[in-house]
Amino acid sequence: MSVHIGAKKGDIAETILLPGDPLRAKWIAETFFENPICFNEVRGMYGYTGVYKGKRVSTMGSGMGIPSISIYANELIKEFGVKNLIRVGSAGSYQKHVKIRDIVLAMAASSTSGVNELRFGGADYAPTADFELFIKAVEAAKAKNIPIKAGNVLSSDEFYEDDIESYKKWSKFGVLCVEMEAAGLYTVAAKHNVSALAILTISDSLVTGEHTTSKERETTFKGMIEIALELA
Repeated sequence: MSVHIGAKKGDIAETILLPGDPLRAKWIAETFFENPICFNEVRGMYGYTGVYKGKRVSTMGSGMGIPSISIYANELIKEFGVKNLIRVGSAGSYQKHVKIRDIVLAMAASSTSGVNELRFGGADYAPTADFELFIKAVEAAKAKNIPIKAGNVLSSDEFYEDDIESYKKWSKFGVLCVEMEAAGLYTVAAKHNVSALAILTISDSLVTGEHTTSKERETTFKGMIEIALELA
């Protein structure tokens, strides 16, 4: 029995969209799904299953940070048979050419987290996206004429860093943006031999200081959702 998800077997589709914000999951279900049914309200982490273009699909909030998304990903995979986990989240740009509202596909996820260092006894593990999901996302974006960028992202354990200039060392090595979950999701998916992809929308820029509002992040990042839903 799942500890953190109050659903029954069969309530959750094999493909699920995972925004960090549970209110974004609610918005996704109400905006894109036919006949959405709520399968989870435990801890306010709303989850819904519905139909998109004739295919059954689910969405649920994952919370913030690698520990939170790792808990939900583990339970979704082991208890409910989810096969495709797609993070749809916001990120902060590390590059001048990665601008507000740009969509980034995370090919790989570097991290400041110590989770994998502990798991692999001090060795480096490189969490990467599932190739098939990645290619399908690229094709879906092209079909919808949605511009995308792709590359390495950083999954950080800190939202408020002491050194506000620390992003520059990552930027120098081509990291496109920062978020807080992809490395954890990719690792859990690899462990259980299922597929994962993080699709991110740039909500703010550490380079220019621009940012979007919390309401905009909750309800207006439609492009990445449309790409993600095509993967169902």
